[in-house]
Amino acid sequence: MAVIFIFVDGIGLGEPSEHNPFSMHFYPSFEKLTGSRFADSSALSIQQKDHIFKPVDARLGVEGLPQSGTGQTALFTGINAAKHIGKHFGPYPHSGIKPYLQSESLFHKTLKMGLRPAFLNAYPPVFFERSRKINRWSCSTLMVKSAGLELKSTRDVWNGTAVTAEFFGDYWKKNLGIDLPERDGNSVADIILGMSDEHDLILMEYYLTDKAGHNQQVHFAQDVLNRLDQVLNPLIEKNLAHTIVLCSDHGNLEDLSIKTHTLNPVPLVALGPLAYHFEHAKSIMDVSNGILNALK
Repeated sequence: MAVIFIFVDGIGLGEPSEHNPFSMHFYPSFEKLTGSRFADSSALSIQQKDHIFKPVDARLGVEGLPQSGTGQTALFTGINAAKHIGKHFGPYPHSGIKPYLQSESLFHKTLKMGLRPAFLNAYPPVFFERSRKINRWSCSTLMVKSAGLELKSTRDVWNGTAVTAEFFGDYWKKNLGIDLPERDGNSVADIILGMSDEHDLILMEYYLTDKAGHNQQVHFAQDVLNRLDQVLNPLIEKNLAHTIVLCSDHGNLEDLSIKTHTLNPVPLVALGPLAYHFEHAKSIMDVSNGILNALK
């Protein structure tokens, strides 16, 4: 029985409006996860043993707009990274909070518990070349590398043990000229579930939602959310034993009228037999502890 942690970058719970793509269109998976057609502030919280949905705080008592570096560190470590350095910081982790990701992360702690974590995102060759050259890593990749796990590559996509950032591989083909197997929502869901049968914790990062929020183009936001919906829907339907956890680091995509992040709370969803471990969560700092308690 594994925990499948789906980190969706940059989605908050905002007001229903013509600028909120969650309320402009119908996404079946979000209705199943939130109990409402809209993944916005109009959705009611759910408190059931096997299904939790609630807004959680991403501001963490620090002035300013939440950012990815400090927000993701809080998600992956349970530590208030923004408070530690006195500000929200991103998109990469600040030097003052890197040690948390390098030694106190969710992956480090699950490995110490004798468990098997896995990060499902794969990266193209250009990512490794650039990152090694400038020695700059995102929160998730720094965490995974520091825990002694190898970041996945094109080979792992072909082997069916990893997925690309946009899920289906078409961006890599179009923009990078990399040949990959064709994927759809069902096949990606099968990969996630297959890896979950072999691991205790699965982490998958979807950053295009944050990119679409900054882009402010409705058609791009719709494409990004449709891709996510196409994976989440079969994942929810096919999952029989594992617990799906979905959370974000800060708001953004829910308000396309502005280019910046927002102050909105973010959605926390836990669906499955271990969901009750998240019933008392109040902020993004509580997500990693909820996962660790669920895995004990």
